[in-house]
Amino acid sequence: MNNQLLAPDGVTSLREEVARQNMVFRGAGAGFGGQLMDWNPQLQSVDAALLPVLPRAQARADDVIRNNGIAANAIQLHQDHIIGSEYRLSYKPNWHLLGIKPDSGFVRDVEAVFRDIAEDPNCYIDAERKRTFTMMMRESVAMHASSGDVMAKPEMFNDVHSPFSTCIRLVSPKCVTNPNHKMSTEYLKGGIELNRRGQEIAIHIEQGGHQFGVGRKWRRVNKRLANGRIGFIHVFEPTEAGQTRGVNKFLSSLEQLKMLDTLQNTTLQQAIVAAMYAASIESELGTEEAMEFLAGTSRGGSNIAPLDKMLAGYGDYYAKPENNIKLGGVKVPHLLPNDKFNIRTPGNMGAGFADLEKSILRYVAAGTGLDYAQLSKNYSQMSYSTIRASMNDSHRYFMGGRKIIANPFANQIFELLFEEMLIRKYVTLPKGARYSFQQRRHAWTRCDWIGSGRMAIDGLKEVKEAVLLIESGLSTYEEEAAKLGKDYQELFAQQVREVDERKKSGLPPPSYMKTEQFSPAEQGQTDG
Repeated sequence: MNNQLLAPDGVTSLREEVARQNMVFRGAGAGFGGQLMDWNPQLQSVDAALLPVLPRAQARADDVIRNNGIAANAIQLHQDHIIGSEYRLSYKPNWHLLGIKPDSGFVRDVEAVFRDIAEDPNCYIDAERKRTFTMMMRESVAMHASSGDVMAKPEMFNDVHSPFSTCIRLVSPKCVTNPNHKMSTEYLKGGIELNRRGQEIAIHIEQGGHQFGVGRKWRRVNKRLANGRIGFIHVFEPTEAGQTRGVNKFLSSLEQLKMLDTLQNTTLQQAIVAAMYAASIESELGTEEAMEFLAGTSRGGSNIAPLDKMLAGYGDYYAKPENNIKLGGVKVPHLLPNDKFNIRTPGNMGAGFADLEKSILRYVAAGTGLDYAQLSKNYSQMSYSTIRASMNDSHRYFMGGRKIIANPFANQIFELLFEEMLIRKYVTLPKGARYSFQQRRHAWTRCDWIGSGRMAIDGLKEVKEAVLLIESGLSTYEEEAAKLGKDYQELFAQQVREVDERKKSGLPPPSYMKTEQFSPAEQGQTDG
């Protein structure tokens, strides 16, 4: 008798199967028992996998964002946590490279001029005159999350009401396509024209017709003009070499989002049907009677349909006082022969729905880089520690999005406006610099941006943490104020003004000015 253990195929010995699997990476093998035998995906680059289905992917993402509350909340979270209510410039020229000492007056002038045009309610910074700079940044973050790309075209036109000619026109990534929708080639992919090094040199924008099917035209826009000025802004986060278009945040979980909609709608319909009917009466019919009802004819030649006759008979019978059916009155009715009285209850119709919904939402949250509690708006059964851990994790993700997507887009807009500031003499470069603006554009326009602050779970604990970090030399007022979405320079300036006003009004100084010379321990040592 052979007691040898066999592999799942029933033929190969278990020992041989394990030895064979250990000879290769198991993920690339057939799997234990051949479970992975039919899993043979094609080896493709991101462009090869994405570009052929890009229009469909964008259309599906747009549809789910418009019609799914979870997807809409994911976009809103990106806007609120990466940008916030105002995206503020923190100008930091590379003084060391430029070979001059820091000039705080020059920095304040640049920030003041930029903020004036950026947040002007007349929206002069926007070519369509619809958006302030902050609104433009919020839309760009939403654009990146929903389509994978941020695109904009700088323009210049004179407006007697605007102090600047430079303005920005946001471009929908759906409009950037190959001319006449030709197949992608080595030097033209997804509307992006490349040189032999793989660098973007021009963008092809489809105008007036990509949506309505009328008069299609394409405009070719150079990525950078001959004088070095930016001609088109395209920001995305590539995941491999040679990639030309970005992947939107929803593609990895788009199927689950759509199925979640179907699941919720089906469950809701079942609940509505169950609530509409509290009870029903079932009746048995013979074959001939059933066929008569289906055909709608009567053997006696009567013009009255059999179904009408039956319903009339039911009505006459149950209309009698002695046969009156009461569901809430606990009366037991006397039914017609072969009739059954059924009480309709929801039962366990929704059993498991909540757990399945949570599982899908966690999957979607992981795919979009968000925290489950934030995405679902469900903070139940969470302690301070778990909320703080999840918020810190999502804050790290949002800060990455700010650094990789929002800041590069904002930096290029600032570079365009800074150049016009110099031309119009709004500001003058400090003397003695080693390089001119044209020679070192980035050195003169290097900056950081202050957006939404980190969410405070326990304000008192986090303020104490910030104070200890500053006092121990592990952080600065600039860093801690930025976590709150504030500019430390404006904060200090406002404190000085408040102290002066309190002195003039005869009020004591603010509590943060009342510092003791010695701590209690030091006082004890001095007294001793």
